[in-house]
Amino acid sequence: MSLFLERLQKGALLCDGAMGTMLYTRGVSYYQCFDELNLSNPQVVQKVHQDYIKAGAEIIETNTFGANRFKLATHGFEEKVRDINLKGAKLAREAREIEGKDIFVAGSMGPIGQRVHPFGEITLKQVREAFLEQAEGLLEGGVDLFIVETISDLREMREAVSAIRGICQLPIIASMTFGEDGKTLMGNTPEEVAEFLNKLDVEVVGANCSVGPLKMYEIVQTMKGKSDKFFSAQPNAGLPHFVEGRYIYLSSPEYMADYAEKFIRSGVNIVGGCCGTTPEHIKKMCQVIRKLNSKFTSVDEPDILMKEEIEEEKVEKPAIELSDFAQNIGKKFLVSVELDPPKGTNPEKILQVAQKLKDKGIDAVNIADSPMAKVRMSCLSMAYLLREKTGIDVILHLTCRDRNLMGLQSDLLGAHALGIRNILAITGDPPVLGDYPHMTAVYDVDSIGLVKIIGKLNSGCDWAGNSIGSPASFFVGVGVDPNAENWDRELDRLREKENAGANFIFTQPFHDLESLEKFLRRIDGIKLPIFMGLLPLQSSKHTEFLHNEVPGIRIPDKIRERMKKAGEKGAKEGVQICRELLKEAKSLVSGIYLIPSFGRFEQVLEVLE
Repeated sequence: MSLFLERLQKGALLCDGAMGTMLYTRGVSYYQCFDELNLSNPQVVQKVHQDYIKAGAEIIETNTFGANRFKLATHGFEEKVRDINLKGAKLAREAREIEGKDIFVAGSMGPIGQRVHPFGEITLKQVREAFLEQAEGLLEGGVDLFIVETISDLREMREAVSAIRGICQLPIIASMTFGEDGKTLMGNTPEEVAEFLNKLDVEVVGANCSVGPLKMYEIVQTMKGKSDKFFSAQPNAGLPHFVEGRYIYLSSPEYMADYAEKFIRSGVNIVGGCCGTTPEHIKKMCQVIRKLNSKFTSVDEPDILMKEEIEEEKVEKPAIELSDFAQNIGKKFLVSVELDPPKGTNPEKILQVAQKLKDKGIDAVNIADSPMAKVRMSCLSMAYLLREKTGIDVILHLTCRDRNLMGLQSDLLGAHALGIRNILAITGDPPVLGDYPHMTAVYDVDSIGLVKIIGKLNSGCDWAGNSIGSPASFFVGVGVDPNAENWDRELDRLREKENAGANFIFTQPFHDLESLEKFLRRIDGIKLPIFMGLLPLQSSKHTEFLHNEVPGIRIPDKIRERMKKAGEKGAKEGVQICRELLKEAKSLVSGIYLIPSFGRFEQVLEVLE
């Protein structure tokens, strides 16, 4: 079961409000293509997402409601369907990371905007193709679920669901729209709609848009008697009024919150808002949900150990020079999981994930250092917080890109003082890959030089020979790329790292035993413990992207073919591939290094089951 469905079973979830309304209030004309703003003005879209997250939304919808080929064609953007949807998903995910909240990103898919045969010229095949094209972009961007919304034609809903189910098994919210007469534009009653949706392969059914809370409450109550699925309700903030050149919605935040309570008490599982709903509305609705839902855990009160709670225990513990990770190599098969620090100031989500990993028996977490040259929270700060608040062992990535010789040593001394012992020495991605391509990189040394610096500190002095008091006790690891174009150079560098004092090796991801065995034969003579990289594949498209566009990753043809055949069950196949390799390789390596795709740590736990 997905995390989304698990959360639904524990209590009501709050969705966000209107994207178009917020863009309109920030100066975007109604005649402009809102969806294209994902490409031309991503900052304004991301800020809307962040405002809803701050207000308490647990589900945010991508800015892709009209991002299908038919609607985009009216603005001349029909060739940008993939780009707009992909970017829309990424913007929502980045907003989540910046705010550091454990929320869900829903890929929004609205109606195609054309009448379907026999009432128009568009065929059902064309409808499905349009939805498929849009869903592929959203899936590639990393959404957690799909919401097909504001649909008035049941045939159109059926084609949208079929298109999504053709490529994945992520949860789907199927939401129809009704008029003031209580019927859809095609004349279907709430009872007919509920019976139809109940037969579709979706997890949540409901209604959104067109009407305000009062009418939608009546509609949803009627639907509930005809379906056994989860329910959602996202009404407009009343009906729009055109006042002095602007559209105004009259339902107050308090009024929307009152109806949110009524919806939840009647058994609705997801509440939110549509046109006219703002972060202020969502904030008031959030307060209601927190009071109603006895199982709700406040996002401001993470379920982790706080510093004050472990202070006495920490003082009583004797100083341990080597980490548990270092001491256990060779004694047990070790597992580490990579976590990226947040892009904002809130570490809450990462702390919660780390606590769950520790509870599941994971030995350590790797904390990346601004991977892909994108700005993130200091990995050193994040590593300290993880150790202090969860107690899990940490492997700190340290790159040479952003620090000169003095800065590297200062951070290492600080890390040691904070109790961090495990370091992965890496050269670092060049700035050209990230958000600041013209930034000046440092690279006073590379990863080999960094290993040598750490060796000096472990001997009790800095690189210049000055005493640091007592020797440090770092346990240093290095990376290796089994798929390097110039393998002879890669092997020479690995030997240099070993001679410089490296203690263990982390590899780029493997996907089959044959490749691993070939790699192990090629490094015969190097005696360092090896941790095999494992990255669960999500879909055939994800597999091809990694194989063709990500440096250091090569996926064998037979694995690519397996993922292609898996179709919509790609994520399950990706987990199975990792499981098979792990079982075969367990006796050949000292442990594994799991890399979650799109931050889906629950999938790496499936690999380990």
